[in-house]
Amino acid sequence: MCRAVEVSRSGYYAFKTRPKSLNRINNDNLLIEIRRVFWDNNRNYGSPRVWNELRNKEQIPCSLNRIARLMRLSNLVAIQRRKFRVTTNSKHDYPVWPNVLNRIFSVEKPNAVWVSDITYIWTYEGWLYLAAILDLFSRGIVGLAMDKTIAETLTLQALKQAILRRSPPKGLVYHSDRGVQYAANDFKALLAQNEFVGSMSKKGDCWDNAVAESFFHTLKVELIHRTKFKTREEAKRRIFEYVEMYYNRKRAHSTLGYLSLFEYEKRSLQS
Repeated sequence: MCRAVEVSRSGYYAFKTRPKSLNRINNDNLLIEIRRVFWDNNRNYGSPRVWNELRNKEQIPCSLNRIARLMRLSNLVAIQRRKFRVTTNSKHDYPVWPNVLNRIFSVEKPNAVWVSDITYIWTYEGWLYLAAILDLFSRGIVGLAMDKTIAETLTLQALKQAILRRSPPKGLVYHSDRGVQYAANDFKALLAQNEFVGSMSKKGDCWDNAVAESFFHTLKVELIHRTKFKTREEAKRRIFEYVEMYYNRKRAHSTLGYLSLFEYEKRSLQS
């Protein structure tokens, strides 16, 4: 082996017996912390989020480039995202709201603008449909409903839950796509009853509801695409745990300065 790599035997044995350098020891210790954060977050974090967790939250001195290099050498790669897929059915005869939101995704206070969307999850029992409502201020999930059908009651249930949970003021802007579940009379009546302002995306334009789409994309990358659900109830439980225990309270969000949604709202209320 020494002949193949063109080193002397004495040089090889000196290398084997030489104690680790201080830099090597520091890197080994840092890698332990990197792996802990990486696996604690179920392989969802890339180097920027791992770096933020270690440097800003745990006060461990390190650079982003160093974290990225050590993760690359250790083959610690965050789960890759899949391509977007359109799911909205807007072929109906109900009137639609104008696009009041108009892609203004930056909001100065909570419960001023909510955005909502529907997606579906496969289980061995069949499809499970999910409606979610996000507060644009913190991007937190304020309403969540799941059912085996995609009936109008799905969006109604999510909205009723969000209203009960947050007690929003009159004038709240509620934005969604043009799906029949949001355009139906019962749903519009609930908006009117609470004096909310309806808003809908332009036809076939997913970017008008990009924040809700982004949440579903994250949910599928970090949970759905990595899990085989035997039953709808199992899927409901896992999704609820992901949203309430991880996404809202623990996961670092780059748009919020790598704070969790809970931390961001708490700090905003304190200031």
